[in-house]
Amino acid sequence: MSETHEKRFRIGLIQMSCGPDPAENLAKASWRIREAAGQGAQVICLQELFRTPYFCRQESAELFRLAEPIPGPTTESLAALARELGVVMVAPVFERRGPGMYHNSAAVLDADGALLGVYRKMHIPEDPLYFEKFYFTPGDTGVPSFQTRYGRIAVLICWDQWFPEAARMAALGGASVIFYPTAIGWHPAEKAEHGEDQVSAWINVQRGHAIANGIYVAAVNRVGAEGPPEACLEFWGNSFVADPFGRITAQAGRDREEILLAEVDPAKLEEVRRHWPFLRDRRTDAYSPLLKLWRD
Repeated sequence: MSETHEKRFRIGLIQMSCGPDPAENLAKASWRIREAAGQGAQVICLQELFRTPYFCRQESAELFRLAEPIPGPTTESLAALARELGVVMVAPVFERRGPGMYHNSAAVLDADGALLGVYRKMHIPEDPLYFEKFYFTPGDTGVPSFQTRYGRIAVLICWDQWFPEAARMAALGGASVIFYPTAIGWHPAEKAEHGEDQVSAWINVQRGHAIANGIYVAAVNRVGAEGPPEACLEFWGNSFVADPFGRITAQAGRDREEILLAEVDPAKLEEVRRHWPFLRDRRTDAYSPLLKLWRD
């Protein structure tokens, strides 16, 4: 379906804190999804690894027990809810693909509950309190786009949001909006000196993706402090939606749970790209050096 023939649709971002019980987190997310649907959201996105605290703060083989297959308990529960409410859902999952093979993934469920597909996080960070390489195999799905009942969408996950190549692939796949389920926050020792700059950089790089690609961007982060004082992450919320001109059309606070609603108008992609034809003016014949890890 052409972008210009798609109708406007409303998206909902669920920004919430997570407790230690996966069942309680799923129940809370389901309740929030009902609230978002009741407020008119048609495509709803949950935050990265929403069923648990952000367990990658430590390296523990015991935590692999939190993983599940797709389809599996989380997608089956949310598929039933999607079908009941008539909403599309982006459902992040700690995916057990097979013995010893785990991914940081997001399932896309259509408004009839059908599993449209899975995106597996490509870029895996390794930083203090973000020990993701211990848990996750880099994704092999590429950057698919998913034609849902309400519009074509793409999904990238957290660390992916710093890479312009991934956003460009999503735009070239025909998506009207990129969803970025996220778990990002401050190290306690860094917040006072660098905190505001870090949040600003996080927002601005994604606004840049929206501008450079003439596409909507929707980032959904968690809130709350997790972990003991010596290994604590304070998640900074600030979930937001930017339009194809880079304007922030909706934004949540940094320290409370919220449901964020915004409209996606596929016709705006056409309008912005006509005046800022960055996709048209690319020089694909000159970009082969990008396929190398470093200049030689």
